[in-house]
Amino acid sequence: MSWLFNLPQSVGIDVPQGKLNSLSYAPFREGQSPMDGKFPSKQEIEQDLHLLSKQTHSIRTYASAEGTMPEIPALARKYGLTMIQGAWLGGIKKGNELEINELIRSANANPDVVKRVIVGNEVLLRGDLKPEALIEYIRAVKREVKQPVSYADVWSMYMKYPELIKEVDYITIHILPYWEDEPIAVEVAPKHIEKIYQHVQKEAESIAPNKPILIGESGWPSAGKQRGWAVPSVINEAKFIRGLIQVANANQFDYNIVEAINQPWKSELEGVVGANWGLLSVDREQVFPLTGLVYEDPDWLINIAPALVIFLLLAVAMRQALYPLPDWQAVLWLVLVQVLLVAWVKQSQFLWVTSYSDWQRGFAVLVSLISLAMAAVALYRSYQVLTGAAVNAELAKYFQSMYLLAIGFAIYKTLCLAINGRYISYPTVTYLLLVGGMLSLMLCTWVAAKVEHKQRWRLLNLTALTGFASTKPEQQKLLGYCLLATVLALIVGETWAFFISRDLVADYPNTINRLGLALIFTLTNSQLLLWVASIAVLSTPLVLLEAKQGKLK
Repeated sequence: MSWLFNLPQSVGIDVPQGKLNSLSYAPFREGQSPMDGKFPSKQEIEQDLHLLSKQTHSIRTYASAEGTMPEIPALARKYGLTMIQGAWLGGIKKGNELEINELIRSANANPDVVKRVIVGNEVLLRGDLKPEALIEYIRAVKREVKQPVSYADVWSMYMKYPELIKEVDYITIHILPYWEDEPIAVEVAPKHIEKIYQHVQKEAESIAPNKPILIGESGWPSAGKQRGWAVPSVINEAKFIRGLIQVANANQFDYNIVEAINQPWKSELEGVVGANWGLLSVDREQVFPLTGLVYEDPDWLINIAPALVIFLLLAVAMRQALYPLPDWQAVLWLVLVQVLLVAWVKQSQFLWVTSYSDWQRGFAVLVSLISLAMAAVALYRSYQVLTGAAVNAELAKYFQSMYLLAIGFAIYKTLCLAINGRYISYPTVTYLLLVGGMLSLMLCTWVAAKVEHKQRWRLLNLTALTGFASTKPEQQKLLGYCLLATVLALIVGETWAFFISRDLVADYPNTINRLGLALIFTLTNSQLLLWVASIAVLSTPLVLLEAKQGKLK
């Protein structure tokens, strides 16, 4: 299965010369963050720019005065890179003045490197400044520098505030199909870019003819939460970027791709997806090539090798214990062991590489160890069921208690997704081992049952599966129904988020049509459906509980 999902894929025409027009560059490494005031050293920035000089002709920066950011122009010159230099604006006047002054100084001191400047990034989208205050900053910079001056924001902000078009020397728009209120599949995203660009161009012509347009940000995440039909993956990121470049070259669009290097600090603001837009990983390794075939995970075989080794050792150790079983049942149990071991390795790897702080890594390790323990208990219980061995009461009680705690956490995570889940990933990977373990236990229970087929489903309750009879089956049954109820909350929450989004309201004023589209986005989300399926598996042993449990084997 891993081999099938990691076959090399053609993702489009190679990038000419293997170099991009321009890349957004934030220099932060693991443990560094502009929010904490932790900036890279001059040497680290130089290493980055040396690396990026092989990938792009130009870089776009977002701040000028903070930390070591003033070092960038001189280092860019050293490696033959030009710059679109930005000033970061927010709601604090003193900080804005420092940024503006440094942008002006740098532009005038480095005219051979700083070819264009950008005053503010998405400050209107965030609501940090009013248009009038932003325009004053733009005018202040225009009076002091010779380079063209712009402001960068999502394309709809220029449509909302057309007065900006008159003020800037060139229009900088962000077109990010993944984040659009109407998220689209990666296959049609380049055409969407073309459509939006031409729409903005047409609107701008009526206000300020022949004004240049820069696509200041466009890209696709390699990991994170799916939105509607927008699915993050390495293959999709590579496919989007190659498709974007083809459209840009065909139409002579000016573009900048976000971003050069994955930024772990963004996970605090935007979750896993926010940290995974780079062409390079945080370790400065290539996420995918700009030419040739692309793999989702080129190291998949190496990554699952530990699971194969553990399986072989376990199979040898268990060969005597499996003799009482019919051959097909022994093979079934060993297959389940192998599948769960591979799932554990994949789970651990994914949780680790999508952890961006000490507490996140600690949580990843904790989840991995608990998952392994619960899967091991589920497999041991499966072996007991198949062989008819006596129940270990203490182990059964532990298993049931941990299972109920996991159900409670699943309810909490699903409600978080339902209430405000824009940046929260579905916890499917977190529950991968538990779901797999319960499915294995259910299958073995079904196979070993000595009752008619139509009665076997009754044995798939928590008491029969774990081997421990709770004194409060009614409360456990209610917990199962609560977990199922979160499915409805999740669907309503996801649908509502799409339904009230600004652009969807503008494009689909008819309430029924908009509600239908929002429902389609929700109900065709494969990640959401996979989590719903996981909830179905987790809740089944609880909702099948009866007030009076029969005698356990």
